[in-house]
Amino acid sequence: MGARLDARVLWPLATCLCTALLCLCQAPRGRAAAGEEEEEEEGAAEAGSVPLLKGSALLLLLAVLLGSLLARCCGSAGGAQRHGAGSGWGAAAARRGALEGFHARQLRLSPHVLGHSKAHVGRVVAELVRAAKAQGLQPGPLALSLRGDFVRIGSAYEQHKVRSPDCFDVLVPLRLPPRLEPEPRRDLGPGLGPGAAFVCGLRAPAGSGWPRRYRPFTEAFCVEPQGRCLLSSALVLRWFQGHLQRCLGAVRYRLQERCRISLSACPGRPPTLHILPCSDYVCCHISMAVRLIPAIPLGDALYLTALPPEGPQAAPVQEALWGLNASRQEQRLLSWLKEQAPASSCHLKCLQILKGLRDLRRQSLEEPFCSQWGRVLSSYVLKTALFSLLLQGPLEAWDERFLVERLEDLVMYLRDCLRKQVLMHLFLGNTSLPEAVALPRFLKEAAPVNLLAAFDGPTLDMAAFQLLYTWSQAPHLIRVYSRPRYLRPMPAPCRHVTEARQELHGE
Repeated sequence: MGARLDARVLWPLATCLCTALLCLCQAPRGRAAAGEEEEEEEGAAEAGSVPLLKGSALLLLLAVLLGSLLARCCGSAGGAQRHGAGSGWGAAAARRGALEGFHARQLRLSPHVLGHSKAHVGRVVAELVRAAKAQGLQPGPLALSLRGDFVRIGSAYEQHKVRSPDCFDVLVPLRLPPRLEPEPRRDLGPGLGPGAAFVCGLRAPAGSGWPRRYRPFTEAFCVEPQGRCLLSSALVLRWFQGHLQRCLGAVRYRLQERCRISLSACPGRPPTLHILPCSDYVCCHISMAVRLIPAIPLGDALYLTALPPEGPQAAPVQEALWGLNASRQEQRLLSWLKEQAPASSCHLKCLQILKGLRDLRRQSLEEPFCSQWGRVLSSYVLKTALFSLLLQGPLEAWDERFLVERLEDLVMYLRDCLRKQVLMHLFLGNTSLPEAVALPRFLKEAAPVNLLAAFDGPTLDMAAFQLLYTWSQAPHLIRVYSRPRYLRPMPAPCRHVTEARQELHGE
């Protein structure tokens, strides 16, 4: 634009200057002919004025032609530059529109529906835990019972769950005999998979009459690999499943007007409580599944949970091991970040979109890498990468206006972690966390753990390549896999919301 303005100003000035120079050149001639006769003077002036006018007109015409040509060239160059910038801006706007539409149509949960689902899950689980605790308090030789409360964990309670509020995770703390001490294990190798970021055994004391006093408990729930008495996670999980199943009948009778419930269990995995609300009780008719995870309290809101089985038959050593669960610490960190970040922060939205893109890409991958893709980019790995990037600051840069830029930063950060084969656990041995996020001593003194140590280099390199491809082709993947045959059915609309709209229209 500046080049065009310069051309418009320059050439009229040049024309004026040339005309002025011609006039100055003709002026001495007029002065030299002053002594001649008056008639000759008039004739010379008339004769001299003709070439002067012709020269001025010719220069003026030439200046206009050159100025127009230069202005057209400068204008076309500037227009091409503006067209390139406009096309780049249009591509960025199209990418943001595709991501925003993908989040709004397929990922974002209705706060109303999610709130109803969480409230209903809380009521049903509270009834079941209360009944299981009451039955566990009856006199018996096992000295194992429920503590009587439960802890809500997982994405549904951290505001980054996607698609449908139909799956929930709940920790159910147990009450064990005293003086069971955690025994961290670091000599197990990579065979336990990414879920075993921190594993330990619960060792029973050998002296002071403990084995004799709690002999029924030791015989029922402890194993002795390598001559050490350790609490078996497999045996505790088996008892937990049977105990809940025995209590389900009484709870089912009390809740028959609200919902139908059932309990399913797979060997080596926590039981799942299925809840089907009655049509006249819950307005959002969604069948919900709740994983009830038995947990051993360590204090400071830390828990030990059974490790997921890595194969059809778990090794004897693995049956005596427990994994660390720091979900409450993660929720505290999320609360602190929410207070420090702008009100319109998009960090949780970025996590939801990245999880959605991961799931879309998985639909076009083939085995065996399809399964590895989900394990490498697990929700816990994505959340850890987000936390690590957020703590690098500044949090003001995570405003909603910069959604695409921050999402790209998260993808590139995760890509670098995969290429370097290093993504450290956020809490274990991390001394750089903000002081406002107080960590228990148990976590501070633990050895740092690499969450990607269980995967080989080629798998991580392939995951990094596929991650970049997924990000570069995000609008295409969203368009292709957003067709009806790829979409999950949406939950039925809430009866309360429908009735409220009808009342408004009636008014």
